[in-house]
Amino acid sequence: MSSQPPTPGSPDSPDEPRTASEGAASDSPTPASAESTATGVAEPEPRKHGKCKRVLKGTALVFALPIAAVIGGLGYVAFETLTNRPDSPEEHEEAKRDYLAAISREETSGATENPNVVIVYYDDLGYGDLGFTGEGPIETPNIDELAANGMVLSNYHAPSPVCTPSRAAMLTGRLAPRAGVSSVLFPSDEATGLLNKVMGDFGLTQSELTIPDVLQASGYTTGMVGKWHIGDTEGSVPNDFGFDQFLGALYSNDINPFEIYENDEVIIPEPVDQTMLDDLYTDAAVDFISTSAESDDPFFLYFAHNFPHEPLFVSEENEGRSDAGLYGDVVEALDDGIGRIVDELEAAGELDNTVIMLTSDNGPWHEGDPGDHRGRKGDIGEGGTRVPFVAHWPEGIEPGQESDAMAMGTDILPTLLDWLDLPEPDDRIIDGVSMAPLLAGEAEKVGDYYYFYSGKQLLAVSDGQYKYYPRQAYVQPLSGSSFGAPSKQGPWLFDLSIDQSESYNLTMQFPEIAEELEAELERRDAEMEENTRGWVTVAGS
Repeated sequence: MSSQPPTPGSPDSPDEPRTASEGAASDSPTPASAESTATGVAEPEPRKHGKCKRVLKGTALVFALPIAAVIGGLGYVAFETLTNRPDSPEEHEEAKRDYLAAISREETSGATENPNVVIVYYDDLGYGDLGFTGEGPIETPNIDELAANGMVLSNYHAPSPVCTPSRAAMLTGRLAPRAGVSSVLFPSDEATGLLNKVMGDFGLTQSELTIPDVLQASGYTTGMVGKWHIGDTEGSVPNDFGFDQFLGALYSNDINPFEIYENDEVIIPEPVDQTMLDDLYTDAAVDFISTSAESDDPFFLYFAHNFPHEPLFVSEENEGRSDAGLYGDVVEALDDGIGRIVDELEAAGELDNTVIMLTSDNGPWHEGDPGDHRGRKGDIGEGGTRVPFVAHWPEGIEPGQESDAMAMGTDILPTLLDWLDLPEPDDRIIDGVSMAPLLAGEAEKVGDYYYFYSGKQLLAVSDGQYKYYPRQAYVQPLSGSSFGAPSKQGPWLFDLSIDQSESYNLTMQFPEIAEELEAELERRDAEMEENTRGWVTVAGS
């Protein structure tokens, strides 16, 4: 049915010009209006007043909704901030103390024969940034020499593609959700730290057992130099987890306040001149080795450098030395530091009986070479987690070896327990598996499966050769834009033995392998849902 034009004067009629006579006629009162005028009662104009009310209501609603959202949001933030607490069960704090006391009692006869341990944990160093892993423009002769005289694991993975979870997992042998530290932490007394509290993210708690806890109880002198980044409150700083000495920063070098601590005292307040940071750290590491070597006790050094995390700095004498720009200058200076550490170990007569494990907390950020691997820092693709790894121990590891067996940072703690002939604690699940048989040339693999988390989400699983991703969110970067193109992609199955760049999906060719890994991912998810922290009730406790 065709619509009829609105009748002039109707509510839907547009205003029309009127002649003077029409205006005069319309302005003359009708009998009804005259009567109203006579009685002094004005004729109401409901349409005009109704429209104003609707406008006012709409305007009020426009302002009220955001205000209500802000009030609700503030209420949520306040509630979460007040109610969220670190999860540190007292019974597992007690079990940790009992375990450390037990291994301390056992540590009487063979402690002096145990190897010294040096763990070098760089920040955002890429797989291809070193001479022995790539053919790029950065020269690293000292690290390359360690690789040539030790064992290289070419399929080693950081436990997380970002720093805080990676460090917590490496030190505890438990993947980040198990260790209760699954997100990047910010200073707890700054506004940025409020986000962590709202989300229920806190530093490492005293219920967690760490490498320095174990080694200190086993008679080692323990020291840390560099970046901590797994807690800044009482009970979650380095000296609370088995370190006798600490010199370094509590955070990444791009987080303010960036300050240098010696134990619990700030010795260099912000702003720190980061051009001197490398020399400061290397000097401290060399001094720790020199002093510790004077004792009969073995020593443990955790050398967790802030570089090559951005922002990048080098001393004046190192500017322009590399063909890879400032990033290359930084990495080549780091290599010089390794040369000094090795020289000090050799001068002290400790090199042959010192285990050196050198790796990175995750893949490279904006600069750096991830090798022939998909993704970068923050991505669970190979480029975000596959990092260099060298194990050097003249008295315990045959030189010149390389293995493509998959391993992960969570395997370091069980490896040290194996070498020291110590039991694992029985009140918790340890995710890692000892690499000792592999490093001794007695095995061809480490763990059966490896799990790749982003925060608390399990996004991929691998059996060492194949890596499976379930269907999940994927953002395609767009050049020149701060935004990407979001979509859902997967499931994916990649054969890492021939496709380290994760370029070719094999789910159709090998559906049975995809189904097996999918089932393992679902099994792990169910296990974590039932017992996220992996606590075990000990019989008789």
